[in-house]
Amino acid sequence: MNLHLQSSDFELFGLPQRFAQDGAAIDARWKELQREAHPDRFAAQGAAAQRVAMQWSVRINEAYRRLKDPQQRAAYLCELRGAPIDAENNTAMPTRFLIEQMEWREALEEAGDEAALGALEDQLRQSRQQVLQDIERLLDRENDPAGAAQQVRALMFIERFGRDIEDRLEHLGQ
Repeated sequence: MNLHLQSSDFELFGLPQRFAQDGAAIDARWKELQREAHPDRFAAQGAAAQRVAMQWSVRINEAYRRLKDPQQRAAYLCELRGAPIDAENNTAMPTRFLIEQMEWREALEEAGDEAALGALEDQLRQSRQQVLQDIERLLDRENDPAGAAQQVRALMFIERFGRDIEDRLEHLGQ
């Protein structure tokens, strides 16, 4: 391997540094990289070579997880472009999104059956799709990592809220 452990995930996988990615290409490249770095391939070269291969394997898996997950990939791109997500300290969101969050929370509180929760899930799925489209536009076409970072924070809320709906559905099923 002629790359360095410090190479970006995109460099490591030979991918363009953009949000829009082909999932099948990521999967294929991951398999190829894992084959190249498998510690068994370095057994004849001794323990040190196997340890290096293991480091590569861990690094490849880390990059794969980040590239496959849209939220992680977007956050990573924002960070690479100088706009870290910093969700713990930066919670500023557009008023429209904050109002939508409050409406969703109220709807979740009032949802008494699977149908109501399913309708809420549908709304959330549509919002998630819109946010992903906004992230792609902001990162790939407008080169606005700060704007994209705000959308990643929105996506983080949407994902967390989706888990809250799932928890509620499980609770109803008991």
